[in-house]
Amino acid sequence: MKKIIITGVTRGLGRALTEELIRLGHTVAGCGRGAEGIMDLRLAHGAPHSFEVVDVANPTKVSIWAAKALAPGDTPDLLINNAALMNDPAPLWKISADEFGRLMDVNLKGVANVIREFAPAMVAAKRGVIVNLSSGWGRGVSPEVAPYCATKWAIEGLTKALAEELPKGMAAVPLSPGVINTDMLRQCWADGAASYPKAEAWAKAAAPFILALGAKDNGQSLTVPGFDYQG
Repeated sequence: MKKIIITGVTRGLGRALTEELIRLGHTVAGCGRGAEGIMDLRLAHGAPHSFEVVDVANPTKVSIWAAKALAPGDTPDLLINNAALMNDPAPLWKISADEFGRLMDVNLKGVANVIREFAPAMVAAKRGVIVNLSSGWGRGVSPEVAPYCATKWAIEGLTKALAEELPKGMAAVPLSPGVINTDMLRQCWADGAASYPKAEAWAKAAAPFILALGAKDNGQSLTVPGFDYQG
């Protein structure tokens, strides 16, 4: 049984992945911004699982969450940075500074905030895998989603650099989930999202794939098998 830390658990991929990991017998400590979703998870899954309302863009709140999520001597086996925002589709020059900044705060700074709090225990133990959710738009681009693309390209670089900093035996992996019918996909592609699998079907394949990641995968840009964009 693994101890798993995951962000963005209240909906979409994070919620589906959390439910599947728990079903498989693992212990999950998760966070999300939605208080209602966190309460639902608390009611559905008691101890040893734990769920907290946290905005990962706030380093102080992330630090407080980490102190609650990890008992003294606890070391996560798996850290999954899933929390992210999508911009409302528009040409870059029409996207406000506030909206652009919010994506950077959550999608990029939020990942660094979480790693800063949870990675030291993993590094000290010289074990564990850090998975940072990337995207096909972290390896390619599309119009009207420039801020999102920018954050996911940054996640690719950040994760690959992190992979070179970790001790032998650990891994950091930029993982594209593939294309899944979620609120985020519908936000930027309303007409096409319905033709893709739902998050629950994705989680059935993604959970065992992620659980099998190890030192051999360090620094590799991976995609959940079977969920590549087919055009």
